[in-house]
This record gives sequence, structure tokens and C-alpha cells, in this order.
Amino acid sequence: MSVLPESAETPPPPKRRGTLLIVDDEEGPRMSLKLIFKDNYDLLMADDGAKAIELAAANDIDVAILDIRMAGMSGIEVLERLRFVRPNLEAIMITAFETTDTMRQALRLRACDYINKPFDLATIRNAVGQAMQRRVLESEIHNSAEKVHELLSELQNQKVEEQIAQTRGDIYASIIHDINGPLSVSFGFVQLLNKKLSKNLKLELEDLEFIKERLSSVERQMSNCIEIQRRYLGFLRRQNNDSATTGVNHLLHDLEQLVRVHPSLQENEFRLVPLTGEVSVKVNGTDLIQILLNLTVNAFQCTATPHRVEIGGEVLGVPLDLTQFKDGAHDRLLNVESMENTAPLVKLWVRDTGPGIPAEVLPKIFDPYFTTKGPRQGTGLGLNIVQRLVKAANGALHVHTVAGEGTTFTVYLPGAKLAK
Repeated sequence: MSVLPESAETPPPPKRRGTLLIVDDEEGPRMSLKLIFKDNYDLLMADDGAKAIELAAANDIDVAILDIRMAGMSGIEVLERLRFVRPNLEAIMITAFETTDTMRQALRLRACDYINKPFDLATIRNAVGQAMQRRVLESEIHNSAEKVHELLSELQNQKVEEQIAQTRGDIYASIIHDINGPLSVSFGFVQLLNKKLSKNLKLELEDLEFIKERLSSVERQMSNCIEIQRRYLGFLRRQNNDSATTGVNHLLHDLEQLVRVHPSLQENEFRLVPLTGEVSVKVNGTDLIQILLNLTVNAFQCTATPHRVEIGGEVLGVPLDLTQFKDGAHDRLLNVESMENTAPLVKLWVRDTGPGIPAEVLPKIFDPYFTTKGPRQGTGLGLNIVQRLVKAANGALHVHTVAGEGTTFTVYLPGAKLAK
């Protein structure tokens, strides 16, 4: 007769026994307690307060049994010091000389039980059993809460990464669109030239001038394509490079193309003012586009009423005076602790004429998943991503808002160089 193999299930983890610390300067009671509990818990033995504190510092302890009257350090003093080492342990006090004062002190130090000597077996077993059950349950709840927190944090980071990837996909789709424009123009010119050449066996001077002009146009368009692909390939190669730099005005031009076709633009007025002169910043280009695009889309979506959104900036020749920024009902400054506050700094702002941000909402706007929009209108990650990317670039982010007047988000980034 064949025997079916047992299912190979993973055995459950062994149940935690719990650790019991016994502190008594008399060997008789100490050994008695050891005999009572040696089969139930992991035991630690101490014959004085100093040894008890040393053991508590080196071991996780769930429950401590403390004799109140001991030579040198009393049980109350030992418990008081144990609270600094193991704040959450359960404590049971035992004594042959009960007084109201010692009871009051034990309760102040959160002792869970107070037993008189000589104690009977059932009483001490019951006291330790209940204390251990509370402690083990509390420990399991704490561990479960930590696991839930880790899972939520992992999920949040995954959502943020997905949102970043999605936005970058939109950016690179726009690059293809940008390249497609000059390619289409060039193709049209080539077709025109081909038609011209096929009809004329003998080229006149006028024909040569026509061809020369069209070839110059094709050359310009091809140069545009090469410049666009070179710029964005550079962004990709320097994605994790601390020395990445980006020309701001080139990037603002690319951003404008993105915004002009973005569905959030709708009936809103949009204006982008390039910086005076060329300047670079120490940040990856894709990251900077994402920062400004997220802020711009957020500005468009702050109200359904048509309003104006403006992007602009300037170069600061001196470090920021951080004392002028005060967090309050209208302002918040973020990432100051990691900011590279050295000149030159590039200041870029996204300004809207919307309704402003209520004072009670302002402290929450950079929290992940926080949104005031409808359930299908936003993920609540846009501003959180902005904050992360600004921090990664060693920049700072300031928001200023006034009810009925609008909101300005200002990004401060370390400048790389000023072009002449």
C-alpha cells in the first residue's frame, strides 16, 4: 500500500518565549523564582541593581521581577533606571515590607503588579503570565505596525517612481514631436527640390539660387534635430551624475512646446519669459523640465476659472538671505537644510492668478497623495515629486500665496556658469 507524501508546508515560526529578568539580592527567593519559570521563559538573573541594568542594556527584556528592599540600590531605584534602558518592559514588585509610599512610587513608575512576600505559586505565576502576555502582544503589534509602515512607504515610493516615469515618457514623446517638426519641413523641401530637378534638365541661375536657399533651410532644420537629440541624450547620460548641467533658456524653450499642447492649458492664458543671457544650472535637464512642468500643470489646475500662468526667472549674484523667509499663513520654504546657497543662483518661478491656497491647506500641499482635486483629476504626487527633485538638486523651494490674488512657486538652484 502506497503512502501519499505529506504536503511540504513551511512550518510556522516558533512562538516567542519572552524574557524574564529576576532581581533579588537574596539567593533563596531568586532560585525559587528560577525553578518556577525556567521552563516557560528565557531567564536573566541579577543579585543587585547594577547587574540588572547591565543585563537590560544588553538584552531585550519583556518582564522584570524586582525585590523592593535590596542592599545598595532599592527595587524602586532599579526600576527607575530600567525605564531609561527599556521603557516598555512590564515590572512586578515583590516585598515583605509593604508601605503606602513604596506602592505609590511603584505605581508612578508604571509597575503592573505589587506582590507581598511570602507569595504563593498561583499568584506569582498569574502575575507574570498576564504581564508577559501584555508585553508579547504589544511587541507583536509594534512589529506588525512597522511592517505595515514599511509596506506603505514602499508603495508610496513605487507610486512616485511610476509618476516620474510617466511624466518623463510624456517629455520624451514631446522630444520626438519636436524632432518630427523639422524633419517634416526638411522632407517637404527635399520633395520640392526633387520635383524641380526632375522637370529641368538644364538649370538656370534662378534655379540654382532656389535650390541653394532650400538646401540651406534643410541644413538648418537638420541642425535643429541634431541639437534636440544631443541635448536630451546628454540629459539621459547624466541622469545620475552630480556634475550634470543644463542650459536654462534651451530648456525653457522645450518646456514651452510641452505646455502649449498640454490638455491642462485649456482656456488659460500662458506666458513664458526667458532669462536675460544664457545661464546653466547644476541639475539634470529632464528633472528640471519635470519640476517646472509639474508646477505649471498645478497652476493651471488650481481653479476651473480661466486665469493667467507665467514662468520666468533671473540670476542672483549673491547667496539668498534666508532670514527674509518666514513660514506662516502665506509662505513656506522647503529644503533649506540641503540647499547649496552659493552664488550664482538661478531663481525660476511659476506664478498664477488663481484663488490662492488656504492657510490650513498650505502645510499639507507637499505631502504624498494630498490633493484638493476630484478623485480622477490628480494623484496628489505632483508637488511631492517637485520637492524630491529640488532636494536632489541641492536647491530650495519657496511658495507664496495670497487668497484671491494667486500663488507663486519659486525654485532656487545652484548655477553652473554664466555664459558671456
